[in-house]
Amino acid sequence: MTLPRLGFLGIGIMGKEMVLRLLERGFTVTVWNLEPERLPLVTEQGAEAAPCPAEVARRCDILCLCVLHAAAVENCCFGPHGVAQVPGEGRLVIDFSTVNPDDTRRIAQRLAREAGWRWLDAPVSGGPAVAREGKLAIMVGGEAEDVARARPVLDALGANVTHMGPLGAGQTAKIANQAIVGVGYLLMAEVLALVEKAGLDAALLPKALAGGMADSTILQRIFPQQQRRDFEPPRAYARQLDKDLLNVRAFAHGLGLHLPLVELAVARYHAFASVNPMADAASVSRLYEGES
Repeated sequence: MTLPRLGFLGIGIMGKEMVLRLLERGFTVTVWNLEPERLPLVTEQGAEAAPCPAEVARRCDILCLCVLHAAAVENCCFGPHGVAQVPGEGRLVIDFSTVNPDDTRRIAQRLAREAGWRWLDAPVSGGPAVAREGKLAIMVGGEAEDVARARPVLDALGANVTHMGPLGAGQTAKIANQAIVGVGYLLMAEVLALVEKAGLDAALLPKALAGGMADSTILQRIFPQQQRRDFEPPRAYARQLDKDLLNVRAFAHGLGLHLPLVELAVARYHAFASVNPMADAASVSRLYEGES
């Protein structure tokens, strides 16, 4: 099977690992990043650099994005030297970024109208190490024919790829994911403060609870990281989870919902991330160090 030529916009913590995985799987990948100093992280492994999103778009059959927020997606598409300058008939965007479903639909529909590009929203969950192993969970929104066309890329990156429904459905599923993750990070921090204050060996807790009702990936991965105070280098930035939690709250409000637990988590995490935007997302546990 001939693999599609790929473009990739966004060589952040996640994007870097995704590109390296795609290169290992035999794809040709052309890349761009807003901060060009990050490009050698992937070009030294075989990716080709381009000077702007439009040039990446010219060189690919499928264009992937993994950027911080909707404004960044919009800038890649419609900013100076953006994707919209390149005719996209017969070509596809896969957006791995996490953005609001309404923004996804608005951007995708505008790009289709102005330049003919097809669009899948395909936010991911699992973190950089999981991306490198090709074991991400990927929630996809869009047309079935586009999902089928994107399968070689999705299957190279994900162990669990689910077509959730039409455009925006993947981002809606990611909102649910981020609600669980965001509340979970804070819950792990509070449990850590609790068990340390009580005098337990906190390092034993994930093993003790494994297989029980309280077990989870967050317990097995994030709690030990918080217990070890293992935050350098950051695995994910606090600003990213903060952005996602604010998005969860806004989406819930748009549905006319007030979710008290989510509201508390959003406020608590935002208080931390506002002064520690580039800290590891799990280091929110520092809020509780005085308690333990």
